[in-house]
Amino acid sequence: MSDAELRCWAPAGVPEIHAGDDLPAIVVATVGPLESGDVVVVSSKVVSKAEGRQVVAADREQAITDETVRVVAVREQPGGGVTRIVENRLGIVGAAAGVDASNVEPGTVLLLPVDPDASAARLRTALIAATGVAVGVVVTDTLGRPWRHGQTDIAIGAAGVALVDDLRGHPDASGRPMGVTVVAIADEIAAMADLVKGKAENRPIAVVRGLGRYVREEDGPGARSVVRTGDEDMFRLGSAEAYADGYSEGYAEGSKESQDTADNEVDGGAW
Repeated sequence: MSDAELRCWAPAGVPEIHAGDDLPAIVVATVGPLESGDVVVVSSKVVSKAEGRQVVAADREQAITDETVRVVAVREQPGGGVTRIVENRLGIVGAAAGVDASNVEPGTVLLLPVDPDASAARLRTALIAATGVAVGVVVTDTLGRPWRHGQTDIAIGAAGVALVDDLRGHPDASGRPMGVTVVAIADEIAAMADLVKGKAENRPIAVVRGLGRYVREEDGPGARSVVRTGDEDMFRLGSAEAYADGYSEGYAEGSKESQDTADNEVDGGAW
């Protein structure tokens, strides 16, 4: 059995991206020669800038509200301010609906791409045309995780990359079949690339080499297909919100029972 090895790098010198810029040309010019099986990882911020998703917003909170389809949890912070965990229009649950006010012009905010999977597919098509090699593309954004401090990058858009590796039914190292293991390939690629891209080093593009077995000929279903929604979402509300809902429902039920009892007593007296 041979050693396993990956290479991941994020080039310096990426110019500031503006609306209408040719992002594929910028990627090709900065990452160097690509090889078949490479995965190009791009921060959603530069995709949004190239697609003109920077909008005027005197109030970031209103922009968050506009991008929200469901509030999951609201928490007041000790130092002031409120953190809102919400589901945005892409089905992603996270803080502030993905609305970003960093590294943008004052008085503006940056929204996530309208369709990150479509953005990834367009970029992949352009890269293959420009380089002649088969590559995958992952578009990333930064999210926190329930029950753990800190944030990590995840895939919010993907094309030509396996999103998961379903190992259920396959034998483990001891020969026993695995029952629940489904590896989040695209998210792990996003997190690894974030280690070399950084958050403030102006390196929003990375290349991961050595995962050709996960690069696909077709674009695939996209990263949205791995989002848990509806009945699959086992943690649909924050604890405080779930408690408040339970209290309201219990209070309403108790009030109804009290009213039913009173009505029965009146009916009984009439006899």
